[in-house]
Amino acid sequence: LLLLLFAALLLYQHNAAFNYFCKVAFFNCWVVAMATLLSPLAALRGRSVENMKLLRAAIRPLKHLYGIKMQVWGSEHLNTEEPYVIVCNHQASLDLMGMVEVIPDRCVPIAKKELMYMGTVGWACWLSGIIFIDRHKRGDAIGVISQTAKTIRRENIRVLIFPEGTRNQDKSMLPFKRGAFHLAVQAQVPIFPIVISPYWDFFSSKDKKFTSGTCTIQVLPRIETQGLSLKDVPELTETVRKAMVDVFSEMAANQRGNQRAEHPPLP
Repeated sequence: LLLLLFAALLLYQHNAAFNYFCKVAFFNCWVVAMATLLSPLAALRGRSVENMKLLRAAIRPLKHLYGIKMQVWGSEHLNTEEPYVIVCNHQASLDLMGMVEVIPDRCVPIAKKELMYMGTVGWACWLSGIIFIDRHKRGDAIGVISQTAKTIRRENIRVLIFPEGTRNQDKSMLPFKRGAFHLAVQAQVPIFPIVISPYWDFFSSKDKKFTSGTCTIQVLPRIETQGLSLKDVPELTETVRKAMVDVFSEMAANQRGNQRAEHPPLP
């Protein structure tokens, strides 16, 4: 047993792929363990957006355990009491760490319905007021959007959506789905785009890399939807996407510049 532990330690220190799988496994185990521990406490309050505070507190320590420094710029844009919709790019499960750094109180994500059936994790998400949507049933998804638009104003909540619809570690963003923008227009609330910088220098599921590093989160100025109608949604979607892609591309360029500065070519 000691030899196995010693071998595992050596692999962890010297094999990048083994190190990657260990860290990903620990990440998932941490989420499940925290959900299991916190669910009974959250259940005392019942299903409430206030329980998101418990989930945020449970996820925050991970950045220290993984040695990931979080830099948040523009968070002052979110300092408003009114309801709004946040849209954010989606790269990996690590987005959870960025999400809890920036989302304000009374803010819940919209998540795929499959998450609700993931044991204590789904139970904790449901208790925290997370809104579930069935991506495969368009009629049901439209109904959830319409109902959420009414809830946003009635209960003064904020909603976070990943408009790409799935994880994406490419060099740009996927085309945006329009649900978030339909929601903002129906509720007549502003949109706040948030861009999380590329993880390339410290995390890659393709290359099986997971090291320490720096993650930058940029909150862009609000985009108004007052007076817009459903016919304006396609143009609104592309306007927001272009603004986010421009910021993401600038972040990527800065990363490449920093890497060249740290590792100049040999003479």
